Amino acid sequence: MPFYKAIALSPNTKLYLWKITEDVDTLFKSVKLKDSSLARLGGMKAEGHQKGFLAVRMLLQHNDYTDFDLYYDEFGKPHIKPQGCSIKDIEISISHSNDYSAIVLSEQKVGFDMEILKDKTLILAPRYMDVSHLANLNKEDELKKATVVWGIKEAVFKIKNVIGISFKDHIFEDDFNLEDKKCTVELRFNDTIEYFDVVFGFIENYVYVCTFERK
Repeated sequence: MPFYKAIALSPNTKLYLWKITEDVDTLFKSVKLKDSSLARLGGMKAEGHQKGFLAVRMLLQHNDYTDFDLYYDEFGKPHIKPQGCSIKDIEISISHSNDYSAIVLSEQKVGFDMEILKDKTLILAPRYMDVSHLANLNKEDELKKATVVWGIKEAVFKIKNVIGISFKDHIFEDDFNLEDKKCTVELRFNDTIEYFDVVFGFIENYVYVCTFERK
């Protein structure tokens, strides 16, 4: 089974990646699903979405969880049920992009996003970011940075998950260098300012981004 790798994002946070090479039937036979997940899977028309969904469950099993330990709140945010006598709550964030599924498990609030590099992300950049942050970059790095910023906005939203948040009008990344693989972000919404720390990286032609809520 192609468990790809685990990456430590902080002392208490790990990213787990599954590179999807199996067909749907192979993945389906490898996991146990609760009734609500079976119904959700049955409603997916795209094979890619089915594979991504099932590969996430493979990652759960890799970490000694199952689909029965995963649940979603009324806002659609995923959570992991505490196991045994553990006193630490484990936070989870999930993403899927093309050939990869990913989960992040952490002891702090996190949001995670993974994106494949595609030209459309750069074309749409003026709609979601300050494009002055792309100045003086070559085309390849423009695309990488625009994709990181998109991932930042997605990851912050996964933490806050509040209706009305605008990527362009409410989430502001500090300018950063791709080589740093980190930056900071502000969410300015409902007359409050919240701060987040970001780490990001690259695998093949994919970008991954993880945001941490700063206390």
